[in-house]
Amino acid sequence: MQHTPKPHKSKPEELIKKISQAESVLITGHVRADGDSLGSMIALAHLLNRAGIKAVATADRKGLGGPGFLAGVDKLIAPEKAAKKRCDLIISVDCGAFDRLPEAIQPLASQLTVINIDHHSTNTLFGTLNWIEPKMSSAGEMVWRLARKAGWQLDAVAAEALWVAVITDTGRFAYDHTTPATLRCGADLLRYGVRTAFINDKLYCSFSRISVELKRRAFRTLAVSENNEIASVTLTGQDFEETGGTKADAEDVIEIPRSLIGNRIALFFYGDEDDNAETRVSIRTRAPLDATVLAKQFGGGGHARAAGCTVHEPLSQAKKTVRKAIADWLEQQPRDDEAEADSQHE
Repeated sequence: MQHTPKPHKSKPEELIKKISQAESVLITGHVRADGDSLGSMIALAHLLNRAGIKAVATADRKGLGGPGFLAGVDKLIAPEKAAKKRCDLIISVDCGAFDRLPEAIQPLASQLTVINIDHHSTNTLFGTLNWIEPKMSSAGEMVWRLARKAGWQLDAVAAEALWVAVITDTGRFAYDHTTPATLRCGADLLRYGVRTAFINDKLYCSFSRISVELKRRAFRTLAVSENNEIASVTLTGQDFEETGGTKADAEDVIEIPRSLIGNRIALFFYGDEDDNAETRVSIRTRAPLDATVLAKQFGGGGHARAAGCTVHEPLSQAKKTVRKAIADWLEQQPRDDEAEADSQHE
């Protein structure tokens, strides 16, 4: 049963008041937690416990990928176990829609007060209280702001978790939503002894043989349009089965098509050819193209330059469907030189 409260946007002060009144808090993120979701959950649970508020975070500890080294991962509990715990408040971080919560948590979230903290522009406001800031760099930056406003005391554990959350969602402070405030957040976290070189090595310079093998297989599937504007890679369920890998092991595969000179739309397809199979699609775009426009056509969402969706079709058919949607979409878009001319006239 889907949780459908009356949409309501809240301010941080309302969230802090509600959290302070809770006896037991369950913190969750989206399924297949990435660096921002995982780091934000770990940091928030740690901060609340230090503040005397009983809190626990839930996520599947299998397939966490690079961020799995974080202190606090060992305290995560599986969603199936978390669903049986007694709590009176759920906090969701970095999750854009109710159906993106872990499936085991959804029935519990339908019954309890839910605080929704997120920076996706496509967030559906599924919480009882919704603090949504699409212009912020990451959920990690939002948790940092909340901690500062509430007076929760940071330490090395929380700071490193938030550092991972912020740098993974900003591309190490390189993406569009990196602001002066984001850098102030990073500077503040560094005061607590964040091991920047160690974390950089863990996230960006240390890959398992499984990850390298998946990337090799993805390279072999690279498909590029005549003008390089559209490029895609593909991995199948068989690829993951034969390598023993998970989606977390293929987190940066999307960078293969995206790194092509002239690329405007990069796609990463992963699915199967079974009759009832679904195909997941990761989407990256370059300005002025908004990736959420394409993702929304298939019930997905995300950010302007990074989004995702699920196409309810087997892999080969899903590719055709998405490529047709892209062709129709690009026909309505200005060329780069036209977009630049338009911006000069504004």
